[in-house]
Amino acid sequence: MFLGGLALLFAFLTWQAAVDTPLRRADERLGRAITGSRLPGGAAEFLADLGNFIVAVPVLVAVLAYVAWRARRAGTPRWWLPPLAALVALAAVPALIAPLKAVVGRAGPPGMEGDGFYPSGHTATAAVAYGAAVLLLLPWLRDTYVRRELTIACVVLVVAVGFGLIRRGYHWPLDVAGSLVLSAMLLITLTVFLHRVGRTGGRRQGGS
Repeated sequence: MFLGGLALLFAFLTWQAAVDTPLRRADERLGRAITGSRLPGGAAEFLADLGNFIVAVPVLVAVLAYVAWRARRAGTPRWWLPPLAALVALAAVPALIAPLKAVVGRAGPPGMEGDGFYPSGHTATAAVAYGAAVLLLLPWLRDTYVRRELTIACVVLVVAVGFGLIRRGYHWPLDVAGSLVLSAMLLITLTVFLHRVGRTGGRRQGGS
């Protein structure tokens, strides 16, 4: 039910990004206002770069290697499935983003040439890479406080990446919002899959 609601929201945002609507015009006004905000450009550039493929993917790969090592050492059945599922979720990002960009064909903010800015690939890369890394790590963390803080840190990081992209004028806010919704759908699907393959059981073995 929740996944269906997100799909409807994504369809609505995509429609708004594709045609000239009051929401899209308001989105562009908001984007110009954020671009002119007081956040230093260097800080915004740093945040935007955290959504770069060469930054986010190595983080996920390192977590994949660690989790696979822990699970195999613990004798977890099908220990390789969770890391593989996370890789599939990440691979789905360009597979979905590229055709969406081509179909929507939204022009970028002032100073950005061409079209194909909706949805934001950097935002989706950050959300899915960092989000999948956290989902893989959580079952191996026994401290509830650490689990909660890691999840909060991930959410803050992904939102910061999106804000940095808008502040630097690389994307409109709606581009980022659409990517966040799409990423949430991928991460929810990954969460359900991890639960079904018994990832929690693997944690109990590994944490004993």
